Amino acid sequence: MFSTIKKFANDENGAVTVDWVVLTAAVVGFGGLMYTLLNEGVSGLDEKTGQALANTEVQNISFD
Repeated sequence: MFSTIKKFANDENGAVTVDWVVLTAAVVGFGGLMYTLLNEGVSGLDEKTGQALANTEVQNISFD
C-alpha cells in the first residue's frame, strides 16, 4: 500500500491543468478586486462628466 501512495505522490499528470485553474482564478479574483475598488470612483467621474456636458452650450459653425 505504501508503494501505491508513493507512486501517486510522484505522479505529475494533471499538474498543468491545476496550474491553469489556479492562474485563471487569480486573474478573475484580481479583476473582481479592481472592479470593486474602481467602481465608486468611476461612477462619480461619470456623473460629473455628464453634468458638465449637459451644461455646455453648443454653437453652430458656418463655413459659408
